Amino acid sequence: MLVGDLLRMPDLRLRARTGDRWLDRPVTGARTTELTDPGRYLDGGELVLSGLHWHRADADCAPFASALVGAGASALAASRAGAGELPEALVAACLAVGLPLLEVPEDVSFGAVAERVVLELAGGAGARLAGHRRLVAAAGEGLERLVAVGAAELGAPCRVLSATGALVAGPDLPHERRAALVRDRFDAERLPVVVRRTALLPVGPRSATGWLLAVDGGSPHDATALELADLVGLERARVLRERAAATRAATPLLRALATGTGELSTRAAAAGLPEDEPLRVVMLSTSDGREALPLLEELLAPLAPDALVGVWGGGSDVGPAAGSAQAAGVRADGGLGAGGVGTGANTNPPSEGPPPAAPAHTAAQTTAAHPADAQAAVAPATAHIADTQAAAGHPAAGAQAAAGHPAADAQAATGHPAAPRTACAVLRTSTDPSPALRHALRTALPALAGRQVLIGVSSPVRAAALRGAAQEACWALELAAERGSRTEVVTAAEIPPHRLLLAAIPDQARADLRRRLLGPLLDHDAARGTDLLNTLRVFLDCSGSWTTTAARLHVHVNTLRYRVGRVEELLGVDLSRFDRRVDLFLALQTG
Repeated sequence: MLVGDLLRMPDLRLRARTGDRWLDRPVTGARTTELTDPGRYLDGGELVLSGLHWHRADADCAPFASALVGAGASALAASRAGAGELPEALVAACLAVGLPLLEVPEDVSFGAVAERVVLELAGGAGARLAGHRRLVAAAGEGLERLVAVGAAELGAPCRVLSATGALVAGPDLPHERRAALVRDRFDAERLPVVVRRTALLPVGPRSATGWLLAVDGGSPHDATALELADLVGLERARVLRERAAATRAATPLLRALATGTGELSTRAAAAGLPEDEPLRVVMLSTSDGREALPLLEELLAPLAPDALVGVWGGGSDVGPAAGSAQAAGVRADGGLGAGGVGTGANTNPPSEGPPPAAPAHTAAQTTAAHPADAQAAVAPATAHIADTQAAAGHPAAGAQAAAGHPAADAQAATGHPAAPRTACAVLRTSTDPSPALRHALRTALPALAGRQVLIGVSSPVRAAALRGAAQEACWALELAAERGSRTEVVTAAEIPPHRLLLAAIPDQARADLRRRLLGPLLDHDAARGTDLLNTLRVFLDCSGSWTTTAARLHVHVNTLRYRVGRVEELLGVDLSRFDRRVDLFLALQTG
């Protein structure tokens, strides 16, 4: 029972003199007093009834009101039988200390008011118990049913929203209104709170993956609303468990896509993907490696609830997400890849100069020189993201990549998997999800806590071409990193055409092209521990400029000329010819 409920009882005819904005305070009982300081006899929450017999002068009002507030009284109901209206000094004193003041008509006894309070509390306890039972029963019937029952109990529309502005449960609401409520949630210092005549109660963490319970016109401290928020939290936990199970089911397929190994059609069929329906691959990375997987799940829940979502590589210790030795630039044989700072015994011979000090490509691309690693045709593009982020002005991401993710390695050393940097999803849809994803990320921007979130979206393909779609999504993710925005969604349509052409070529054909054009160079690097493949890559990236390439590799121009000469000798090509450069450039893009 609330103070405001007393004003709606026609037989009592109470009138509020102060405290219209405090009428949502609960009333736990009624107590009549004529003491000047009744505080010691109050337990808190009472409606205090007084005939003002303690009043001798206006100066008595402020101490009396302060004593009631200090004891936790919910309101004061007063009357001056036969003496006219309440003293203005009492009205001012109650207003000053934030105490609701209700005026009792002369023909209504305090006993009648107290009796109604007792009866309402007795009946309210039974009603609350019955309402509690209805809510608990509805909790086992799904989130929509629970929210509907909660709305009936509260007498107001209720909605569950995600931090991305999606409607999780409850009646529809325009997206602009949902986005405003999400912003209100993250602007508020603490929850629960009332904003825009809507009570906002937290469900889950204060992050981009948390939910929000919105009750129109409700009180943030209403016991039923608080219980509903708790029960919605239990439903959210159930949803997260279901998502975790789906992630485990998607792991074999995503691992096959990331490593480029294994029979793809069998894994796709086992994951429930049809052979002849359009599919898309979506990649998401966060600059600090946190919440990539749950954030992608939350973003896709309203768009593609049956999407297969998991960590890129099929597990938190697979692929560049893990901060592994490969992602850090350390080759399997103990030598150095691009960007690595290792101490392996296999180093470059002096005649060919030291390895480059500044990375121009990824370690995963360099390690493709080894036959065992050359099969990973898709993962390198994703491994390149951290370096690209650093180049685009994100030093934290670049520092992690250059340093080999020390925090992640420390976790691995203690048996705890590192946080995944990239999440991947396979969607059964021909519709481009990128507009909806951009809108959702803009809504969730206050919840991202300063981190960068990048998304790459492939073109629609059939199941047999999923590896090419994964490659497209990786390239789109790399392009998103180059743009340097806080949030960025890039589609396959924005990727340079030569990369899309390569993605359309079968896996074996790409591997054959790479081997035919670069085989002698790959073998030389593997046998000698050199990095001529990187020299060729940077040379082509710099359009054959000797001075620019030497500066990028931090070597003398004469050292560069020697290395390029060795490349031409090993491959039997003349790098001054444009057509030969094009052939080798395309071959480099396949690995």
